[in-house]
Amino acid sequence: MKRTGPAVLLLAAVLGGAAAFLVDHLLTASGRATFTPAVSLPILLVLLGAVCLTLAWPIRRSLREPDAPRVDPFRAVRTAMLARASSIVGAALGGAGLGFIAYLTTRPVSPGIGSMGTIIATAVAGVVLVAAALIAEPWCMLPKDPDAREPDDPGAGAPAAH
Repeated sequence: MKRTGPAVLLLAAVLGGAAAFLVDHLLTASGRATFTPAVSLPILLVLLGAVCLTLAWPIRRSLREPDAPRVDPFRAVRTAMLARASSIVGAALGGAGLGFIAYLTTRPVSPGIGSMGTIIATAVAGVVLVAAALIAEPWCMLPKDPDAREPDDPGAGAPAAH
């Protein structure tokens, strides 16, 4: 399994920012108030980052400490997938927060401090989630099995010569 690359995270952030900017523009054009995320969203994003780190810590201990209890490899894969998904969601929501900020700051009317506070908190919490998930993801990477061969290995289908 490959680690999450910066290109994927950048793409998610750009798409999230563009979608947020477009949503606010469409809401304003139709005469409605701009979108403001709930106060609980940044809290939940930070809690998700803490959950990723908490679930990945026993796997890291199992790999680093010889006397630590062994962890099921399927649990490690599931935790790594949670971390990967969390990093992408964090990038998208962090980008969305930046898109909302960009739209509100380009308007002639200055936004209310309450709405800007939750939007800034959402952008920061998205960055925190990305950081926590990117820390947790390599903690779940199991070492390669020395007996396993990669599918593109030229000797994968050939019998071993003695």
